[in-house]
Amino acid sequence: MLVFLFWLSLLGSVFSYLIYPLVLMCLPKRKQAALSDPVKEGSWPKVSLIVTAHNEESRIREKIENCLELDYPDLEILVASDCSTDGTDTIVEDYRRDNVLLARAEERKGKEHAQYQAILRSSGEILVFSDVATAIPEDAIRKLVRYFADPSVGAVSSEDRFVSRDGGVVGEGAYVRYEMWLRGLESARSGVVGLSGSFFAARRSVCVDNWDIYSPSDFNTALNSARAGLVAVTAPDVLGFYQDVADASKEFQRKVRTVIRGVTALSRHPEVLNPFQFGMFAFQVFAHKLMRWAAPWFQIIFLFSSLLLAGKGGIYLLALIAQLAFYGLVLAGHLYPTLRDHSAVKIPYFFVQVNVATVNATVSFLLGRRMTVWTPSKR
Repeated sequence: MLVFLFWLSLLGSVFSYLIYPLVLMCLPKRKQAALSDPVKEGSWPKVSLIVTAHNEESRIREKIENCLELDYPDLEILVASDCSTDGTDTIVEDYRRDNVLLARAEERKGKEHAQYQAILRSSGEILVFSDVATAIPEDAIRKLVRYFADPSVGAVSSEDRFVSRDGGVVGEGAYVRYEMWLRGLESARSGVVGLSGSFFAARRSVCVDNWDIYSPSDFNTALNSARAGLVAVTAPDVLGFYQDVADASKEFQRKVRTVIRGVTALSRHPEVLNPFQFGMFAFQVFAHKLMRWAAPWFQIIFLFSSLLLAGKGGIYLLALIAQLAFYGLVLAGHLYPTLRDHSAVKIPYFFVQVNVATVNATVSFLLGRRMTVWTPSKR
């Protein structure tokens, strides 16, 4: 039984990160329509850009200026204020002359509720969602819209570019690059299972129907696309730039919040795991989401089973030594923060931090904690 647990936990530990991408690489790619720009300016669909904000008076002006610089012939800009109590709404009203609309949620029910208020006020055929902290390149909207020339595409995700304050690459930068690579594999098959919540686009029909204010919009939009027989794809040529959080001590809680919201979404929509209804997309959700959240629990079992089997054979002893060395690097990085400047420490440290946050989030969810109302991380 112990040997079985050893091999099962090893498989569970690496499934989402290693085996799942290998499976995707072996699967055939779906047929994709070639990208093409509309020939005439009049053929560009109207786009509504929805920026979600809560008490962002220190950053909302810069974000609006960024939006006004975007090159698109028919762009509507709406700021979805989640019942802001500072000067955010007043600043937005200053831009009324520039056709920037305020869509205020009078009751604070969370990001998705605020987005829905803006959806109801919007008039675009394509809806683009963005956070205040994300900088959008000038040509990004045009590039996003090109993907919707393919009638099978329901939503399009930008790709994240993580910028540290000193311009260097940090642990999350490497992690984000891995996630973007994995997202590309999913996009070429049955579609991505989660969009970049800071910057993505979707057809209006995907957003109006089945919008769930209690589930993260980045996951729910991908789910709604699959439900409509469409796919959510990633756009590697469309980038969203954002910085690390200003208070690093709050980064852990941000990760906990993200996982709780993700688990909540899956618990509200368990039908997405049904392969008879969602086909290959169901497997992707299982492998990318469910098995990713289960990974730290498998890792705990793997460590203890290795410890108990260390005297039973060389492979078990080698597995234990490798794990102790790995966690030793993480412990050194925790005790001596300057060591995290080195890739050999910062990447394992970030990986373990993510898994500890996942354990924390899972236990919190089982104890009844939910994260509908959100406070944006200060970056």
